[in-house]
Amino acid sequence: MLLVLCVDLDDDLGRKTGIPTPVIGDEDVTEAAVALATADPEDSDVNVLFQGVNVHDELAADGEAVEVAAVTGVDGPDVKANRAVGQEVDRVLAELSTGEEVSAVVITDGAQDESVLPVIRSRMPIDGMRRVVVRQAQDLESLYYTIKQVLADPETRGTILIPLGVLLLIYPLVVVANLFDVAGAAVLGILSGAVGLYSLFRGLGLEDSVDGAAESVRNVLYTGRVTLVTYVVALALVVVGGVQGVETVDAVGGVQGSSLAAGTTLAAFVHGFVQWLGVAGVTSSLGQITDEYLAGRFRWRYLNAPFYVVSIAVVLFAVSGFFLPDAPGVTALGLSELAMALAAGTLIGVLSTLAFAVAESQLPSAEPV
Repeated sequence: MLLVLCVDLDDDLGRKTGIPTPVIGDEDVTEAAVALATADPEDSDVNVLFQGVNVHDELAADGEAVEVAAVTGVDGPDVKANRAVGQEVDRVLAELSTGEEVSAVVITDGAQDESVLPVIRSRMPIDGMRRVVVRQAQDLESLYYTIKQVLADPETRGTILIPLGVLLLIYPLVVVANLFDVAGAAVLGILSGAVGLYSLFRGLGLEDSVDGAAESVRNVLYTGRVTLVTYVVALALVVVGGVQGVETVDAVGGVQGSSLAAGTTLAAFVHGFVQWLGVAGVTSSLGQITDEYLAGRFRWRYLNAPFYVVSIAVVLFAVSGFFLPDAPGVTALGLSELAMALAAGTLIGVLSTLAFAVAESQLPSAEPV
């Protein structure tokens, strides 16, 4: 006959539930396990009892003559606890007196409980021993499961392992760099910068924003939107305008022969930049209007956008030119020219608004269905 013996060396079962020990039998051990789990859900001996019942059921299903029992020691020195376990094992064997030879499968929850194995072996053969590692235990036994769960989580894995991997690669990469006469400090700086950028990227939570931007670009590419092209052209025009603005500042500085005041510098930059900015604005707005038309969402008032851009560009160009002297690339304006430019900019905006408002009210069929 095989005896599945659950060992609780410090008598958690008796102290916390008041159940007399030893506990013999499948149903009684199950009830004891439930009682202990109710009294202290974090006690690892709960899993020992349930593991004993599980082993008993598996062996019984295979037709093995098997019984399960739970024995306890005392909450004290190991010698005293071992003697108490020995006495309870004797009581279990006395109640199981069937005339058959009894061997044991011992279930424990750690090395401390396994110190009682010689006591049990002195009374019957031990066919096997199983240690139950409780995942919720707050000791080293749970370290394996913690690491396993961390590695199984893609989010945590990416956050921890990528910087750790880069750090571990620093030394071998520096060694390889030295073999090829590459400064090790340069490699160290690049890797440190990579780790820093990654940490900053993760810390600011930019991964969602980057993923969203990539998805938007992908949608634009596959849906054939004209704005993708016009935005790229507009960006190029803005860059050219920035360069032109800087050159205008240099030209004005060369004419005056001294350092420019902040206001003059700003006016010179705007004067050279705003023309290109206006063209960029018109280009991007025309692309947006085209997409709205193709999508069936066109409205006449959308055509106001390029006219508004031109109006604003005219006003800024005139105002900045009014404050600048004659210089290469500068259109210096007098007071009368400034007044005419402001009036022209205003008229462009007002007339376009009125014209397209009338068109929208009189020509509703202009909207594609």
